[in-house]
Amino acid sequence: MKKFSLLLLTVLLVWSCTDNGPSGPDADDFDREAILVNWADNIIIPSYTNFSEATEQLHTDATTFSEFPTASNLLTLRTSWESAYLAFQTVSMFEIGKPMELRYRDNLNIYPTDTTEIENNIQSGSYNLELPSLNNSQGFPALDYLLNGLGEEDTEILTFYTTHPEAENYRQYLTDLTSRIDSLTNEVLADWTSGYRDEFVSNSGNGANSSLDMMVNDYIYYYEKHLRAGKIGIPAGVFSGSPLSSHVEAYYSGDFSKELFNASLDATQNFFNGVHVNQPNQSGESLDDYLDYLNTMKEGTDLTTLINNQFDAARQQASSLNPNFAAQIESNNTAMLATYDELQMNVVYMKVDMLQALNINVDYVDADGD
Repeated sequence: MKKFSLLLLTVLLVWSCTDNGPSGPDADDFDREAILVNWADNIIIPSYTNFSEATEQLHTDATTFSEFPTASNLLTLRTSWESAYLAFQTVSMFEIGKPMELRYRDNLNIYPTDTTEIENNIQSGSYNLELPSLNNSQGFPALDYLLNGLGEEDTEILTFYTTHPEAENYRQYLTDLTSRIDSLTNEVLADWTSGYRDEFVSNSGNGANSSLDMMVNDYIYYYEKHLRAGKIGIPAGVFSGSPLSSHVEAYYSGDFSKELFNASLDATQNFFNGVHVNQPNQSGESLDDYLDYLNTMKEGTDLTTLINNQFDAARQQASSLNPNFAAQIESNNTAMLATYDELQMNVVYMKVDMLQALNINVDYVDADGD
């Protein structure tokens, strides 16, 4: 009887050491709502609030310039445009809820802008900026053309707003663009603060339509298509086979495209780590914590560390680029391609390894072979 008891105990111990039960933390056991609260209250809403203030100032300065088109007011308006454009990099990834409904990003940042369409709109004085067909003749890229691309010197640019036969139409188009940016932003912010925030946070399940699954997909889509491809890959010719320097962001402004890229890269890394927008020394629950909770490893290395190191590697590679990406492409495109390669590594880490660990399926179609 004693031998039988020892045998039974041995069998039970062996059984308990096998993989019949979960081998580690379950992704579904993590407090997903804590991530959503941090995202909504400390990142998304503050980012839209800051951006709304910047778009209000942009429209105010555009109105002042329209009434008094002087060299000084042009410089002031350019500064407001740059500030708002940089602030936009912190909200562009959040294409969920009202922004998705409005196609917010398409209205604000399709580039290269269609200068022929802009000129036709100005000449006719008749246009409806709510039409999707006019997305590529409005937003920040259209303002870039109107503030920086109408002439080589500021004196030449100012003539379009003062002595040109259609000067009044140029001024009107300028203020219509800034008014639309501001009104769309106010609409998005109002939606987040008047109910959508609670809806977003409470939808903390683990299905394809849950807030976390949708937000993570939107985040990776932005990183892959708008940061990696839009800001670097497309103008560098990765997908076309030949460089397209005119396709850089903020093409007409000159030395601004790199600054926009860096702002976007910082914003995406900060989001991954849950860094608070208005208190950058503080952070809350985010994707890094979720992966750490699951003890997610890749080839013996912590996945969170790999992802953050790759963000840093891309930033370091881009540090030597010309502030003017168009000039960089035309002088040494190899450096742009090297930056693309560093960015691409994180597509693999996040889109494949991270999504697998979090048990989230990709919900968008990949059209460029990645």
